[in-house]
Amino acid sequence: MDADEITEVLERPYSQELLARDLTRLAYVATDGTPRNVPIAFSWNGSEVVLCTPTNAPKLASLRQNPQVALTIDTESHPPKILLIRGRVELDEVEGIPEEFLQMNGTYEMSDEQRVAWEAEVRSLYDGMVRIVVTPTWAKLIDFEQTLPTAVEELYREREGRQQG
Repeated sequence: MDADEITEVLERPYSQELLARDLTRLAYVATDGTPRNVPIAFSWNGSEVVLCTPTNAPKLASLRQNPQVALTIDTESHPPKILLIRGRVELDEVEGIPEEFLQMNGTYEMSDEQRVAWEAEVRSLYDGMVRIVVTPTWAKLIDFEQTLPTAVEELYREREGRQQG
């Protein structure tokens, strides 16, 4: 997929709605060769997905060994909206708390008092974090209106062929 095709998918209205959500599922291959899929907060900066994690997170060794990842962002309503992104990560260790981490947790339901307490706890716990920056190399939006999973698209084509034949 070229950059223009990726941009076209990510700029669709449903993609933008999904990219404004709180959680994605990060899939990667662990150092022992087994798959992992973990929910993680994220933010979208218009060209990259940014995730943040503690400097001692086990996933970091895996991502250093194999920086290829897949992300899934979806809805819980019918018909589901699903954004699939594949990409390569770059790890950026920073001192303190990245602003993205505070922003990506900004839509959770918390009272003002809870937010102040949460942020104080975060700042006291982490001396630094690692920004996991995902540059998309492939993207697909499944909205069940204009786009479907590839296998379902194939079944539709086969059915149309049988009906015409």
